[in-house]
Amino acid sequence: MPETVLQPATGAVRTEAGAADALWEAALDGDERRATDAVLQAAADLGYEVALLDVIGAVQRRVGSEWAANRISVAQEHAITAINDRAVSALSVSRPYEPPTRGRVTVACVDGEWHALPARLLAEVLSLRGFRVDYLGAQVPTPHLITHLHRTGPDVVALSSSIATRLPVAHATMTACQAAGVPVMVGGAAFGEGGKYARRFGANAWAADARQAADMLVESRLPAPGTPHQPIDDLPHLVDQEYTLVTRNTPTLVRSVYRALEERVPAMKAYDDQQRLHTAEDLKHIVEFLATALYVDDDELFRSFLAWTGDVLVARSVPARVLGPTLDLLSAELRDFPRAQRMIAAAR
Repeated sequence: MPETVLQPATGAVRTEAGAADALWEAALDGDERRATDAVLQAAADLGYEVALLDVIGAVQRRVGSEWAANRISVAQEHAITAINDRAVSALSVSRPYEPPTRGRVTVACVDGEWHALPARLLAEVLSLRGFRVDYLGAQVPTPHLITHLHRTGPDVVALSSSIATRLPVAHATMTACQAAGVPVMVGGAAFGEGGKYARRFGANAWAADARQAADMLVESRLPAPGTPHQPIDDLPHLVDQEYTLVTRNTPTLVRSVYRALEERVPAMKAYDDQQRLHTAEDLKHIVEFLATALYVDDDELFRSFLAWTGDVLVARSVPARVLGPTLDLLSAELRDFPRAQRMIAAAR
């Protein structure tokens, strides 16, 4: 289906970068009206798909990098994301309706995944390309997703996840969808560079971004899952139970490491309530990423997360060397876990 394009409001054609800058400035100011105007103008000048993926998508990627560099706050991050989401709605209602001419696709985020905008952008692009789309949004519990698949019978389910700690849930969800006879396409940063975890979990397809996903679905229909489908227990390293035990004992590990860290770093005893909360959250993230690395048996996943965490700490004027004592204490708590020991040693 040819893309419907708004008529340009001006004689000048805006560039993708210029349109993204205009949206960023408006969203950073909290000016929803100006942000929406910028997006509608981009659609008029460049087309709907470009406005979605190369303007709104580019700004959303910038949100993450600006937060990590400590140049915007969490509140600003949420406000800009909300404005971007409403800009997508404005684009959606501004284009003339055309009946679907291709198959039916269910688009959803895996349970626990709150970053819904990438999935929504995919849903909008697929609709532009002529698909009938059921967009289920953020954090869709797997049983409800399977019920929806049985009721609607889509040709494919597209699952999105941005955070690697959702990988075990993503694997379970993929397996359940395939058992229901629906092929699964996955995308998002959680699935690793080149989609390596998507392949390990037996996804029917992986796409690097929404444009590639749409291109793949336009070019060919995904085959139905084979029989038997990818078993969730087809990860032999999980027999050692390290993933299960670390996951089950995460609260206890966080408390134990926090108390020991207070003794190792006396300045922590003077922390206010907010600082204590942030430190506990950071420790929880470290344990969760270690558990996920144990699930996929990939030292690099844990190492790269700690490198990113170190950069974030430095951006907030917190010496990254505080990670050393944390890893020492976590290693002591997990002294009987050889794979965890290996991953912590590699991360040092």
